[in-house]
Order: sequence, then structure tokens, then C-alpha cells
Amino acid sequence: MRLHHQTPFVISTALSVHAGRTVGLKMEALQPSGSFKLRGVGHACETYRARGAQRFISSSGGNAGLAVAYAARALGVPAVIVVPETTSDRAQQLLRAEGAAVIVHGASWQEANAEAQALIGAADAFIHPFDDPLLWEGHASMIDEVAAEGFRPDAVIVSVGGGGLMVGVIRGLQRNGWGDVPVLAVETAGAASLAAAYAAEERVTLPAITSLATSLGAKQVCAEAFDLRHRHAITPVQVTDAQAVTACARFLDDHRILVEPACGAGLAVVYDMPERLADFARVLIIVCGGATMTAAQLAAWQQGVPS
Repeated sequence: MRLHHQTPFVISTALSVHAGRTVGLKMEALQPSGSFKLRGVGHACETYRARGAQRFISSSGGNAGLAVAYAARALGVPAVIVVPETTSDRAQQLLRAEGAAVIVHGASWQEANAEAQALIGAADAFIHPFDDPLLWEGHASMIDEVAAEGFRPDAVIVSVGGGGLMVGVIRGLQRNGWGDVPVLAVETAGAASLAAAYAAEERVTLPAITSLATSLGAKQVCAEAFDLRHRHAITPVQVTDAQAVTACARFLDDHRILVEPACGAGLAVVYDMPERLADFARVLIIVCGGATMTAAQLAAWQQGVPS
């Protein structure tokens, strides 16, 4: 049973005209759980269930948690999602609507994650939001689908939080013979743990997450995302919160799809930094999604986000 859907791949006329080059979109926002996370999470949940897991535990009030809750319901397995106090009421409602038990604990994901780890019993499987080879294997399938469409990009734009999406995309590129296709790894200022790690040549931990793009809010990237810089061409790129929010609004106008700022960060490279794409004739953007985003929240951010 495959839990994720094969999502549409489209050439964006609006973004292609704006950037002066062909821009392809992999529409992961259209997954049933609302984001790309379902690919990797679904694969992990199916694998752990086959190994005998009787309950799933995770630590995310956002896209990963929703993917776990969706997969658990589809597989008939109970799920417990531990979320920090900052998790919105809407996100908690969405988790409960999928049948998950929700525990609110701690002021940050790190504290919620520690609580989730403490709950793990012998018959449980912990589903990490971004650091598990099973997740990366699942995420790689989106590149298989792009390859099946016959679209070979000259560069791929991905948003980076903990790094799981980027690792999966690169695995997909490499297994399709596209190991020479560079990746632009986009973060918002205030959540740029990958850029900080690459600059320091070690996996640094950010003192705090100050970006509103909370889905990018991993204080430290996973080890595989850090180590990949030696095996693949990766260029860190940073955008502001305001650029990410504006990109969400422009994308809504261009494609009638609402995404969160973590996704808008990648789109902002095309909207605000087309010069960064000068060397590439064909660009692929992973439209990663954002299950808890609302039109009201976007409007509020448009009114109040600092530049």
C-alpha cells in the first residue's frame, strides 16, 4: 500500500517568464497530508509496521506530525504526536482529526522531542521528522517521478530545515544519473542552520530560531545533510521572512495554491533573486507545501512581517 500520491509536475509559465528560463514545479503541496513529508514518513511507517511496530510516536506539530498521523490512520496503527507549546490550535486540531493522540510539552521542538523519546516502548516506532534513511529513501521518489516526465533540470531549488528533503532529493538525483545537478539549499535568515554549519565547517547549533518559517526551525541540520557537501554541489542561499511571505502570496496568485513560508523561501529565489539562476536554463523547484497554512495567516504576515 503506497501512502503518498504521484504529484503533478508542471512547467510554470508565470515563473518561467519572470526568471527568463524554464521553471518546473514538483507539486508536493498536493500530497494528502499537505506536504512532501508523506513520501518519507509513509515509507518509514510502512517499513516499521512490517517489522512489527504497534504504535508510532513522533515529535512534530507541523508537516511531519501530520504525515505520521495520516499514515498511522491509513495503516490502522495508533499514533502519539508530541508537540511544543508553540504549536497552533489549528495544527493540533488537524492532528486530532487524523486520529492521533496529541501531547503538548515544552517550549521548543527539542523539548517535545525529548519527551517523545521518553515515551518509546518496545513495541513502538519513533518517526523522526527529518533524520532517518527511510525518510530520505521515500523523499527520493519525487525525483524519480520528475525523471519519468523527461525533465532533466540544470539545478534544483529546495527549502532546508533539518535537511531531510535535501538529502532525499540528492539521493534521487544520484540514482537517476543526475549527480552533476547542483542544489540550491534555501533557508530563511533566523533559521539558517545549514548555512551556519557549512560556514563553520562543523554542525553548529543555532542559539534560537527567530524566523517565522517554523517548518525550517531545526537548530542543527542532520549529519547526512552536513556531510553531503563533500559529495554533491550544494549552494546555501538565504532569504528574508518578508521575501518568503511575499513569495507565498505571489505563488497563490500565479498557481492558486497556498503554501507556507518554509516553501515560499525556495520560491523567493525565483521571484526575488533570478540572477542566482543565470547559469541554469532549466530549474526545478520542490513546492514542498505547508499543511497548517491559512489565507488569514498569510494576510496577517503580509501586514506585519519586517523586511
